[in-house]
Amino acid sequence: MPHDIVNGHIGHNHSHGGDHLHSHMPDADRAEELQVLTTQFIDGFVAAKDKMSYLRLAGVPLEIAAPDGGPTMKLVDVQLTTEWQVGTASPSFGSRELSYLPYPGDMVTERTNLGFVYVSLEAKQVNDLRSFLQTHPAAEDVT
Repeated sequence: MPHDIVNGHIGHNHSHGGDHLHSHMPDADRAEELQVLTTQFIDGFVAAKDKMSYLRLAGVPLEIAAPDGGPTMKLVDVQLTTEWQVGTASPSFGSRELSYLPYPGDMVTERTNLGFVYVSLEAKQVNDLRSFLQTHPAAEDVT
């Protein structure tokens, strides 16, 4: 199976029973690329003098269909949140307690997330930027 090297990443082209070919990046590379795109999108949005124009150029829909078939939902807010991961917790073998590992200071990491808040008379929905970038490749051109 042929492999492509694009920007230092190795992928492969193959057909899925149709007439089109596409490349796959390893999951770790795709996750890293998504993190870079997310950071660049957030930085660009924060710096943009005209936030609505930035969203339009990125292809962010101003209205979306409600998931339950209700009234159309309208974009009313873009929210930025910052979180710091200060530890990790996971299930312990043979116990109902979590195994907890607090991080030393240099391992604490900061994450900034962006969400698009859509509302209708019946519902509110927050769509995460990472999900948007995964489903709207045209948004990658803005960054």
